[in-house]
Amino acid sequence: MKHKKELMLALLLMLAGSAFSQGKYFTRAGQISFTSKGVLETIRAENKTVTCVLDAQSGLLQFSVIMRGFEFKKALMQEHFNENYVESDKFPNADFKGQITSTPLPDLTNDGRYPVKVKGKMTIHGITQDVTVDGTITVKQQGVQAQSTFNILLSDYKVKIPSLVKNNLSNTVNIAVVCSLQPLQ
Repeated sequence: MKHKKELMLALLLMLAGSAFSQGKYFTRAGQISFTSKGVLETIRAENKTVTCVLDAQSGLLQFSVIMRGFEFKKALMQEHFNENYVESDKFPNADFKGQITSTPLPDLTNDGRYPVKVKGKMTIHGITQDVTVDGTITVKQQGVQAQSTFNILLSDYKVKIPSLVKNNLSNTVNIAVVCSLQPLQ
């Protein structure tokens, strides 16, 4: 009798967990890259360890990126990025928490390409700003892909550019996000 109750409880917990995760999509291998086109050179970096969660029912969307995960072509650029610009020891993550504001919400049960507008709050370098961006959600048999390209101003996030390298960096940074999402199990 005791084993029967334990088995029934385990089944109920599994069903509740399955119902909870329906409509939620997730990855820990999303990609964010950024480009800064200065007068003297263009700086690029990429991070392939972005966590993203999308709730298809509510349109809630959240990204989190470890700042030390950005990789540069030159090791010295990576060191300066982490120590002097974004201060990764002090501000280890950048986050975005937002909502798809397009109506209707994309139907993630049907293949297609859905343009979306997302509004939320982005935190970089300990500073949070309101952000509204356009993006695309593509649904295929392989899963769901969320992507967007947008610009931010470093000055909005109090990232200081030393006068010595002011010609190497632009205050405007182009950010590209691509996340291939799978149903949350």
